[in-house]
Amino acid sequence: MAMIHVAVGVIRNRHGEILITKRHDHVHQGGLWEFPGGKVESGETVEAALRRELHEELGIQVAESAPLIQVRHHYDDRCVLLDVFEIERFEGEPRSREGQPLAWAMPEKLSPSAFPAADKPIINAVRLPTFYAVLENAPSPESYRQRFQALLQKGVRLIYWRARNLPEQIYLKLAEEFAQLAKTTDATVMLRDTISSDSPGTGAHLTASRLVTLKKRPPGNIVAAACHSLEELRMADELQLNFAVLSPILPTTTHPNASPLGWDTATQWLKHVNLPVYLMGGLQPSDLPQARRCGAQGIAGIRLFQRLS
Repeated sequence: MAMIHVAVGVIRNRHGEILITKRHDHVHQGGLWEFPGGKVESGETVEAALRRELHEELGIQVAESAPLIQVRHHYDDRCVLLDVFEIERFEGEPRSREGQPLAWAMPEKLSPSAFPAADKPIINAVRLPTFYAVLENAPSPESYRQRFQALLQKGVRLIYWRARNLPEQIYLKLAEEFAQLAKTTDATVMLRDTISSDSPGTGAHLTASRLVTLKKRPPGNIVAAACHSLEELRMADELQLNFAVLSPILPTTTHPNASPLGWDTATQWLKHVNLPVYLMGGLQPSDLPQARRCGAQGIAGIRLFQRLS
């Protein structure tokens, strides 16, 4: 079955809302909402198709875009490859040029059941930020508190509070405090997978060793996993986790004996999964464009964010 290649655009307005369009009833997956875009024609680059389709469909001119995620999905009657881009700058006011209904919605209000199955990983991706901070190695609870507050003040909105040097009782007490702090900035705190929390704004970050033992997705609104192999990435994908972290990409001083995967391996592995993935290990903020070209959601790190806190 031939793969249908589609260029897709994620367009945000100044309020953070995302533009969605409704498919005509007579087409495949008709009546469902989707992110705007269309087929890549023979001999056409994905970027050229994206510019053409968004102009034909919405009347806008794409000025800048960046890769967000690739999705491969098999329906009963067709296979699709969605090349999804964040539209970082465009000219014009989006309007319906093909008679399709348009709507603006906040990412958290997007209901997966109202979209084709292939679009569901895109919903995960648009709800996630570019950076994922891992908070670790602080000498005391007060130091963790200061670093956490500094990350929020600097605009970091997804934080894995790992803190393996803290006893569980102290960790639990601070987890409640950090969850309350995160609510004030619409941030999310990811907790150790040994901790059960139903507080709004919290999630669970699974270790790779825990991931490989699971037969079904753990409870929780947001569940992520650490991955170090293609097999682990595939497990995270099959469990329909919200995102994964792949490491190490480059050599690190904290794990000098670990063999780095490198950019090429990361690029190839990400083509096998349909979930947002953060790359981690030896990376700097300047590596973000390379990570996005690999198909990653963004970059994660410990020391990467210590200068912020």
